[in-house]
Amino acid sequence: MTTLYTEDHEWLLIDGDVVTVGITDYAQSQLGDVVFVELPKVGRALKKAEAAAVVESVKAASDVYAPITGEVVAVNDALAAEPALVNSDADSKAWFFKIKIADKSELEGLMDADAYKAHTA
Repeated sequence: MTTLYTEDHEWLLIDGDVVTVGITDYAQSQLGDVVFVELPKVGRALKKAEAAAVVESVKAASDVYAPITGEVVAVNDALAAEPALVNSDADSKAWFFKIKIADKSELEGLMDADAYKAHTA
């Protein structure tokens, strides 16, 4: 499994032809206390860079973008019940959705951990 990052502060955990998507710890720290999460529907077709989910905090509402084109195959229902998971465990338990990859070439150009760290410095 490989983890990559977008300029919009999403992380992608790649496992075969399925990608798990969440927001980075940096992103949740910028948002503040998360109070609501809206997830995409399973079966929804997403295009790369399309708004896929919404995170609302006490400070602002932000879109979570699809980092690649594909079909949503799972969502993390735990976030609807406990949106604060985004603050407490952004890089693991607080994943948002899983996408079946339509075109693996879209993964090119995403950042590894070192590049993402430099991007947020």
